[in-house]
Order: sequence, then C-alpha cells, then structure tokens
Amino acid sequence: MKKNNFWKKKNVLITGISGFVGSNLAKNLSNNGANVVGLTKKKKKKDSLLFLEKIHKKVHVVFGDITNRKLIKKILKKYKIQICFHLAAQVEVGLARREPYGTWDTNVRGTYTLLDALKENRINIKSIIIASSDKAYGEHGLNKMPYKENYQLKPIFPYDTSKACADMIAQSYASKLFRLPIVITRFSNIYGPGQLNFTALIPDLIRSCILNKKFKMRGNGESIRDYIYIDDIVYVYKLLSKKLYLNPKKYSGEVFNAGTNIPHKTKDILKEIFLYRKKNKELKKITKNMKKNKTSGELSIQLMDFKKLKKYFGWRPQYKFEHILPIVYDWYENYFKKKYK
Repeated sequence: MKKNNFWKKKNVLITGISGFVGSNLAKNLSNNGANVVGLTKKKKKKDSLLFLEKIHKKVHVVFGDITNRKLIKKILKKYKIQICFHLAAQVEVGLARREPYGTWDTNVRGTYTLLDALKENRINIKSIIIASSDKAYGEHGLNKMPYKENYQLKPIFPYDTSKACADMIAQSYASKLFRLPIVITRFSNIYGPGQLNFTALIPDLIRSCILNKKFKMRGNGESIRDYIYIDDIVYVYKLLSKKLYLNPKKYSGEVFNAGTNIPHKTKDILKEIFLYRKKNKELKKITKNMKKNKTSGELSIQLMDFKKLKKYFGWRPQYKFEHILPIVYDWYENYFKKKYK
C-alpha cells in the first residue's frame, strides 16, 4: 500500500476508537503511518473491529471515559496530540429514548470535557473533527430535503438533541472566543464491514438472513433514510482533518454534510438484502407484519446534501448500496462463521 506522507508520524487521537467508524479510521490511519491513540470505555471485546482484526496492536488504546477530564488532559500531554477525531458517543436511538440521561452525559458532557481539555492543552493541536449527525437537524419535512448545512438545528428526540448540543458546543469553541481549530461533520447513516451494533438496520437485516433469525421492523417501513459507505466516510474524515491542519484560518468553524442524497425507504433496504439472498418467503412474511407497525420516536425522512463538500474539495460519494452489498454481506458471513464455529 502506498503511504500517505501527510499522516506519517502525525499524533492522532480518536475518541470512541472501538466503535464502528473509529475502528475503520484507526485501521486506515495506522496503515498510513500515523501514531494513533484511541480512547474507549470498552475493555477488550470481540464485538469490535478494533480487536477482531487486531488493529489494537498497531495503536495505543487507553481505556477510560470521555467525561474524565483529568485522563483526557493526560492523553493530550503524554502523546502530544496534533489531530483529534471526536467520535465517542452513545449512538443507540432506542436506548437514548428509554434512558436519556446517560446519552446526554456521554454525548454532551463528553464533548465539552474533551474540548475544554483541548483548549487548555492547545500547544500541539492543529485539527479537531467533531462528529455531529444528520439527526441534529430534526424534522424539516420532505419539501426541505436534503438537509443543508445552514438549516436550523431543531431536534426533539433525546439522541438527536444530544448531537445538536455537542454540535453547538463545538461551534462555540471554534468561535473567536476560543479559536480552536474545529470542523463539524454531519453525516447520514453509515454502514459497512465492522458495524456490530445490531440495533442498526443494515447489520440487523444481514444477521437475520445469515442466521435465519426472526426480523421485526421497528416501524412500518416507510421511513426514508440516506446510507453512506464507511470507506467514503473515512476518506472524508481524512480529507477534512488534513485541510484544517494545513489551513485553520480558512476552514475552522465550518460544517460539512456528507451523504449520498439517494432516498431509501427502510422497506426497500429490507427488500434489497432479502432478495439478494433469495429469501422471498421470509420477505413476504416480514412485509405483511410490518404494515401493522407504527413508527414512533424517530424522524420520518432524512437526506443529506453534499454540495458544499463537492464545491470546496470536489468530493462526491464513490459507493452505491446495491453495488457494495455483496462485499458487506460477505464480511458478515465470515464474521458469523468464525463466531459460531
């Protein structure tokens, strides 16, 4: 693999490194010569790509909580962190609805704890990427889709609110008041190899197919979502952090959306995956049952605009769901084969 010289020996902190996106980003950056330090609450577990693929052996993993200010300051100082990706979050929408306190604690307090520690240890820091979410926008309706970066953040549900709060806190730290070099990202639903949170639609559907496990759709299948492949996201994270590092005056405080702007009803994702594996009989049964469901506690439609990323950097998504599905499905087949052998 050709090494990217920019990343060689850069000291990078990834919060939430054992998560789906964090693990994939750590894998890429370590392969490109970066000195990656990762913070995670998880002890060594099999349900993380970080440990499954032994990525943890190529990086420095610190076990601890994102709300532990003393620990974060110690990490920043010890490893002379230059670039930070803040990905640590409680991401389960259902859990956030049932237990909002823990979600707000991790997602909101965790963000201002990190940023305040960075403010006090800014000697080496050149680039901070804060992962917000498309859900921070709240409900804007079909005629306002896709979301654009200048849309008002008006969330209602707990997870969505937590991401909007973190987003606005980051904007404050990027302002003239504190002048931290920050870019905020708002991405659509990310999928791909290593996503082992089976409350997410795509891995849950694939697991159901592989294990012949009963699948129950949370809603009626009419919700519209935008799905973007993990390799696109890793590329965008690297692109934005590098641009910010090299030109903080130009990019600090900017917000960038990323998605495909291709609408998918959740029932269409279900159909695509089940028909790919010729599970026609099971598909008919699920489709029949889900018509009775009511969708509650979630937004009805979300689509992301990527025009700003395209305008600034010429970027557009490279992967389409229907084309990449065989690769994703194969990864999960291998995962379950090893898990249950």
